[in-house]
Amino acid sequence: MNPAIQKTLGFLLLIFIGFLMRRKVPDREKMAGIKALILSVALPATIFIALLKIELTASLLTLPLLALLLNGVLFGSTWFAMPCFGVSQHSNEGRTLLMLIPSLAPGISCFPFVIEYMNDEALAWAALTDLGNKIFVLILLYILALYWYQQLYRATTRQTGKGRALIKAMVQEPVNLVLFAGVLLILFGFNLGSLPLFIQDTLLRLSNMMTPMVLLFIGIAVLIRAGDLRLILTALSWKAGVALKASALLLFLFPTAPHALLIVIFPLSACSFWPYAHMCAINKLSSEDEQTQVFDLNLALSTLALSLPLSTVLILLACTFETFFVDPLNAFGVGTVFMAIAWAPSFWQRLRRFTAFRVMQTDTRVTGAISKSQ
Repeated sequence: MNPAIQKTLGFLLLIFIGFLMRRKVPDREKMAGIKALILSVALPATIFIALLKIELTASLLTLPLLALLLNGVLFGSTWFAMPCFGVSQHSNEGRTLLMLIPSLAPGISCFPFVIEYMNDEALAWAALTDLGNKIFVLILLYILALYWYQQLYRATTRQTGKGRALIKAMVQEPVNLVLFAGVLLILFGFNLGSLPLFIQDTLLRLSNMMTPMVLLFIGIAVLIRAGDLRLILTALSWKAGVALKASALLLFLFPTAPHALLIVIFPLSACSFWPYAHMCAINKLSSEDEQTQVFDLNLALSTLALSLPLSTVLILLACTFETFFVDPLNAFGVGTVFMAIAWAPSFWQRLRRFTAFRVMQTDTRVTGAISKSQ
């Protein structure tokens, strides 16, 4: 059997084991602890090792800008397609999806597969690219959530304290601290071999936890509210379609770009948990009001839960069949299929309404003809 397929099956088995462990981790506090261990320990160690193994050049600074552009494309296209999902952009469901769908969580859904299927340089590139996504998710989406809150409730409360707290949280995030420290060491000419052996050994041990912990967490976190399933699948299919088409465009414009697989799988990352944190904070501001809340937190949780396994499956497929997906035409074609899947429910409903209208018109004409003949 193909080694890549065997590796993929092993990953899926780890996800299934995590699913079986759900009864052992019944409350959200324990799941939050697992996620914190991944994002605060295993992932920073992995990224730090990768950064110290590459040579940083000025051209890599364009990567965060590309990620920020991708976030903007996902947001704009989701806003455009929202009526086709059967949801208004100005409803709490619409605002919730507009916060989640453009966001990316590569640390928990993409980086583990970069580690397994690519090399350290690709991982470092992915980490630098994620800086642009973090600016969008941590800052721009928070500002947008505050704007929606003020528009809905005409709020006049000053939010400067919360803004400073958000910036402080962004600066203190372990992954960002590691990126800053790694880049600083590179600029001063240090590399992984410059560190003491006991530090290298500790970092390697922490990094080895990354992939199994993430896959187990994905299996544990799967929890879908049945009533939102169609809407969530529609929105996530749209996101996958737009992401693949954006990847196809980059692959077409830069056919000799290194790490072509990274161009495909990074945009397929799952939705980020940070927008959910913003939504919780904003909904607390409106908890004393009797009007409709700004966001639907139940829909947000369901979207996050389904986004993880769906993103994992798509990334695994891209890694397993790399030759197929790095072809721009193939990536564009698969993206078109996903966008068609997203449009299908709306098209089907419109077709049913049109058919019912034509049948009603026909019945009216028949009834009129019978009345005249009598």
